[in-house]
Amino acid sequence: MAPKGKLIIIGGAINTGSFTETEFGLPQNMNFFERGILKRITLESRKKNASRFEIITTASLIPEKVGEEYIKAFVQLDVHDVGVLNISNREQANDPGNCSRIEAADVIIFTGGDQLRLSSIFGGTAIHQILLDKYQDEEIVIAGTSAGAAASSKNMIYQGSSKDALLKGEVKITGGLGFIDGVIVDTHFVQRGRIGRLLYAVASNPGILGIGLGEDTGLYISQGNIMEAIGSGMVMLVDGRQMSDTNLTDVDMGQPVSIKNMVVHVMCDGDIYDLTAHALTIHHPKSVELN
Repeated sequence: MAPKGKLIIIGGAINTGSFTETEFGLPQNMNFFERGILKRITLESRKKNASRFEIITTASLIPEKVGEEYIKAFVQLDVHDVGVLNISNREQANDPGNCSRIEAADVIIFTGGDQLRLSSIFGGTAIHQILLDKYQDEEIVIAGTSAGAAASSKNMIYQGSSKDALLKGEVKITGGLGFIDGVIVDTHFVQRGRIGRLLYAVASNPGILGIGLGEDTGLYISQGNIMEAIGSGMVMLVDGRQMSDTNLTDVDMGQPVSIKNMVVHVMCDGDIYDLTAHALTIHHPKSVELN
């Protein structure tokens, strides 16, 4: 049965319009509050401005600061019922008080940082199960940026340098939080040149679809399989189902890997990919006539 919840996965460095984040060189090529991803999250919430938001900062090394920035951004979007949960260990992920807050939430956002912290702290805990159940049975919005996006799928990349990614054994994969199956997600994709990581991940498991999310770009996923590109950049899809050959099992650890016939798609804002039918529909906006 298709999940009732909605999943929004974001490549990282979303422009919240804050002074602090602007200092770190975030993209300014869009009107964030009109077209931005956080705005889309608020629009998809079932209760609109009456929704309860919980920001989970577990992945971050500066959780307090990250939480403050999200609160500021949502205030500017006229969303005021926002809490921050800095869960730093598995005991807290099983705490009844924290579980109650997750139960009451309409929107959950996992921030960036280290995705291995998310899987190791939340995996198999009470909060993890509550989130899985709510995603399946309720009209909740679960969003993740950077590490939060990478951890959203059943399979998760957690390590591997960009420049050495196509050397056997360089890319490390483990289990994620499992809100969506059949895909593997990499983030900061364009800016950090991570195409090799995704090619390797898909070559080692061609039945999954590789998703590379650019910064300030994401996918809005409904019904568990309809994926719409959102944001200012691009999403790259790597489809290994037609892969005809690879030397992955023949070469020694640390040696280069060959791949034959890997299919790649590029999505931009408004494009739709049906994960069940494996079909991409490109959005063609009407051209503006100049007088």
